[in-house]
Amino acid sequence: MADAAPAEVLADVQRGVGRILLNRPGALNALTTDMIAAIDRALAAWEHEPLSAVVLAGTGTKAFCAGGDIRTVREHSLAGNTEASERFFASEYRLNARIAESPVPIVSLIDGLCLGGGLGLSVHGAFRVVTEHAVLAMPETAIGFFPDVGASYFLPRLPGAIGMYLGLTGYRLDAADALYTGLATHFVPADGLHAVADALADSPGDPVDTVLNRLGGRSPVARSALAAVRGDLDRVFGAPDLGEMEKRLRRLGTPWAEAALAAWEAVSPQSLEITHALLVRGRQHTLRQCLHTELALTRTTIRTPDFLEGVRAALVDKDRRPVWQGASRG
Repeated sequence: MADAAPAEVLADVQRGVGRILLNRPGALNALTTDMIAAIDRALAAWEHEPLSAVVLAGTGTKAFCAGGDIRTVREHSLAGNTEASERFFASEYRLNARIAESPVPIVSLIDGLCLGGGLGLSVHGAFRVVTEHAVLAMPETAIGFFPDVGASYFLPRLPGAIGMYLGLTGYRLDAADALYTGLATHFVPADGLHAVADALADSPGDPVDTVLNRLGGRSPVARSALAAVRGDLDRVFGAPDLGEMEKRLRRLGTPWAEAALAAWEAVSPQSLEITHALLVRGRQHTLRQCLHTELALTRTTIRTPDFLEGVRAALVDKDRRPVWQGASRG
């Protein structure tokens, strides 16, 4: 008899600390519906336990979590299986809300990629620890989708126009950028990350913040590339509409502006319009309201030509040459 496949989520409690490990390293710990359900069950079971913290991490050296299994969502769309896609997004967004409302502090250990749904797992929790290998992004516009998992709530609440920039272009933040924007709360070197859960267990009476600060190395925040271009970024992405943003980018002509414009021109025009409207709306809504709006949008967006083409180009054929059919810019 063949050995059973290892569980894709490992969850247990050790010395008063809940520990959840995403265990799908070959797929960069991308979330499936079953993984989401397993994480949700563990957090629900621990809500009334006397835990000092819950630590959430990923196996492997490449990713904390590279997002949701969006390739499978595309397959469901092509097959007309709307029920499976609805179940995936609805369960993911319920988990995002549970994390945000958790009575137990959740500490995410971000080493490697943290994309899309990975940010949904981490950013709604109280503490987000990054290492020197961390890479964070909401890259959905590049696949004909939009920043979801509550991004319409948390992106507009970042300083200045940073959230609009991240949502539209899919810019990848390193540890310094993540700390500068507040998407990360603490820095711990990768070789010290394994000690976090035990340190929390050894100090049950100490605030989580205090424990993480003891473990932290020298913060790289002073090297943030976003901080260096903050003035131009706010002027461009604080513009009232997409057309004006694009004009301001073209007028600048700086290396940062040219890189942002290249990213802008590569993504789905339909996604730019959806994302801009979503982030403007999200400024005045609660997280649960934003998640409700995002869920409604998934039902139509995942059936559009741009989504099917974007996922094909990025994750199926991997030719990185999508042919967009979305609405025109401006």
